[in-house]
Amino acid sequence: MNELIQHLLVAFCLMLILEGILPFLYPQRWRKLVVQLAQISDRHMRLLGLASMLLGLGLLLLVR
Repeated sequence: MNELIQHLLVAFCLMLILEGILPFLYPQRWRKLVVQLAQISDRHMRLLGLASMLLGLGLLLLVR
């Protein structure tokens, strides 16, 4: 169980690092992107989220 928690924490830390790269490197572009994302409909946002999850799952299966 401790190994599982450790792997989840590592994955969470890596997610935070990856999500922080673009705002750190391109803060103005990131701000514009966030404004554009706020204007997307809920349906399109859900589709984008689903596509992101499926891509992540596919890559995870490929890597493992």
